Amino acid sequence: MTITIRGATGGDVAAIDALLRTSFPQPAEAQLVQQLCIDGDMVLTLVADDEETGMLAGVAVFSRMAVEIDGKPVAAVALAPVATASMHRRQGVGEALIAAGLRHLGDAGAMLAFVLGDPDYYERFGFSTDWASGFASPYAGDYFMAMPLQGGAMPCGVRGEAAHARAFAQLGEES
Repeated sequence: MTITIRGATGGDVAAIDALLRTSFPQPAEAQLVQQLCIDGDMVLTLVADDEETGMLAGVAVFSRMAVEIDGKPVAAVALAPVATASMHRRQGVGEALIAAGLRHLGDAGAMLAFVLGDPDYYERFGFSTDWASGFASPYAGDYFMAMPLQGGAMPCGVRGEAAHARAFAQLGEES
């Protein structure tokens, strides 16, 4: 299997929507991505192409967040959703998408990335509940994690606010 990771284009919209709708039990993640696009809160969407089949193997979406530390805005993103086509799972596609996205966003100047998910999976990238614990968020808890993107340039235990894009508040409302 040969996978190519690239930025999503308008021609990928239908395939991304189909992948999200088949990867999750409810359409909420597909609707989230649609709303992030409509609202202009999408920062980066990466896709993985399976060169042998020409099919979409996976997608990782990063969106804008409003984050403040000591009342000062900090460039931050949220990772969600991430999906891998069933025939490509457990082959490193999701990991490659996430790693590429975090690298790209760090190079572009983002200071922090947040994710809401399974610590056993996301800790391998450097996400930690310790990094997120000082941020007030409606998602605060055992699955709310963050990581610095500038080589750990932020002290752990900072205090601040972390607000996801408005579209996240609609998750689950329509399911």
